[in-house]
Amino acid sequence: MKLENRTQLDDFRQQCREKKQAEVCKILVCGGSGCLAGGSEKIYQRFKELVEGKSGVSVEIGAEIAHTGVKKSGCHGFCEMGPLVRIEPYNYLYLKVQLEDCDEIFEKTVCQGEPVERLMYHDGTELYQRQEDIPFYAKQTRLVLKNCGHIDAEHIEDALAVGAYESFEKALFEMTPEAVIKTISDSKLRGRGGAGFPTGRKWTQVAGQKEKVRYVVCNGDEGDPGAFMDRSVMEGDPHRMIEGMMIAAYAVQAHEGYVYVRAEYPLAVRRLQIAIAQAEECGILGDHILGTDFSFHLHINRGAGAFVCGEGSALTASIEGRRGMPRVKPPRTVEKGLWAKPTVLNNVETYANVPMIIKNGADWFLGIGTPDSPGTKAFALTGNVKNTGLIEVPMGITLREIVYDIGGGIKDDKKFKAVQIGGPSGGCLTEKQMDNKMDFDSLTKIGAMIGSGGLVVMDEDTCMVEVARFFMNFTKRESCGKCVPCREGTKRMLEILERIVAGNGEMSDLDELEELAQMIESSSLCGLGKSAPKPVISTIQAFRDEYIEHIQDKKCRAHVCAKLKQFHIDESKCKGCSKCARNCPANAITGEIKSPYHIDNDKCIKCGTCMDNCAFGAIYTE
Repeated sequence: MKLENRTQLDDFRQQCREKKQAEVCKILVCGGSGCLAGGSEKIYQRFKELVEGKSGVSVEIGAEIAHTGVKKSGCHGFCEMGPLVRIEPYNYLYLKVQLEDCDEIFEKTVCQGEPVERLMYHDGTELYQRQEDIPFYAKQTRLVLKNCGHIDAEHIEDALAVGAYESFEKALFEMTPEAVIKTISDSKLRGRGGAGFPTGRKWTQVAGQKEKVRYVVCNGDEGDPGAFMDRSVMEGDPHRMIEGMMIAAYAVQAHEGYVYVRAEYPLAVRRLQIAIAQAEECGILGDHILGTDFSFHLHINRGAGAFVCGEGSALTASIEGRRGMPRVKPPRTVEKGLWAKPTVLNNVETYANVPMIIKNGADWFLGIGTPDSPGTKAFALTGNVKNTGLIEVPMGITLREIVYDIGGGIKDDKKFKAVQIGGPSGGCLTEKQMDNKMDFDSLTKIGAMIGSGGLVVMDEDTCMVEVARFFMNFTKRESCGKCVPCREGTKRMLEILERIVAGNGEMSDLDELEELAQMIESSSLCGLGKSAPKPVISTIQAFRDEYIEHIQDKKCRAHVCAKLKQFHIDESKCKGCSKCARNCPANAITGEIKSPYHIDNDKCIKCGTCMDNCAFGAIYTE
């Protein structure tokens, strides 16, 4: 059905809302990538079998309103506990659901309204039945992620029922392009892709260009290790992001838009394709939208997974069919971006904020977060924390609140050590920074950055030198090679770090790492190169003693670096069977039968064969 005017859109939206209100009971099976990988598709199929012929009951993957057929949504966020099943109207949330649990859930909850408590969240002795009461959710402020996991991402009717395209409708019929830009500028919305550049200023610069052919581009590349915020929005609520792009297009009077998504996100790509097709079919996208003179067409470009294509000029080059490599600036993307035309380039989360600001006003947005970094930020919380997953919190929250109130603390109640924030572009935050505000400016002052929003929590058993080596290895592999500082500098830094973790480092290496980092930061061509040394510099500053231990004592306190492990035999446990000595490829173990054996660590090649062959647990490392 093609909607030809505003009245028809309002009428159709009301029909969608009435269908939602008519639903009696729903079984919502999470259809995000994580839960699908955990088997939620089979769980869905089993529930579908159980409800065949039952009146008043429908099975939907993540849908929140009644529709015929299978409904699919994105991630609920609580990835640690998937597969997830939510039962409405009770709002029960069942965790780690297995196929064999389906019959009990159906009989006890769907048919009788009683909870299956063993599948609900327990925090010590306290039981949480409702999803909204679980501390992981209760401590969040979910605005961008509000609909993810609660609407059918593959049916536009579900999105319309919860307000999709209301803001675009308001902008198109009630506001001038200048008024839209002013609202975004007044809101102080800053780009959520990492740099935190003011969104309104960017739109103003594009709108002010003499060239009238303009483009709107969405960066959905999201290449940081451990980051999946943008993916979840594209999978779970694609119409919100599309609406934000349409508002931006109206504001700068662009008629073509591109979404750049990495090919490793097949589910996000498919749901974007469906959303765009449905919006076009409804007349919300395309020529003469809702009977007006405004036209906008949206296209999807799939990237090959190059990290550097997250940089603006490399991204636009990739869309154009050229090798994704940054170029010298100026001119900036706002002046000469895609096909050398003025281009608005923001990431998924930034566009997803736009509809809410247009609907509720700039003052509403300014009331959330901090004065200079208003709004919320989505983070991917991973690593050695009890509750991992996708979270959304107000700007200005402390790291301590995220790790302990939302994340539930460190796994196995170990000691907190650090958080790697912002992926390869960020740095490490330690116990000293736990109470610092998590916003753009506060993190910049301490040498870190939000980046795209990855948070990797590390405990006392983490080797910070190895962490630095891991991220430098990633950056070196992902360097496009165009500029010498990044191409050769990251390679040299990685060589030094690999030498240190192998026990061959020298104290002069620390000075050389710092000198190389300064050179790379000051002379690399793009922002990704300039930020490449951050994980190394931040770990040297906060954990210099660990580097010194690796270099001088040839010791890794976390027992992570294989070449620095010291193998020993516990004489009280050794039975003198000689199996370890017989299997040692370096002949580093000596002794006599029925007496404790000994390991010569000067000969030991750290292969671990002795430990694998000891039947008595007598061999240990330090």
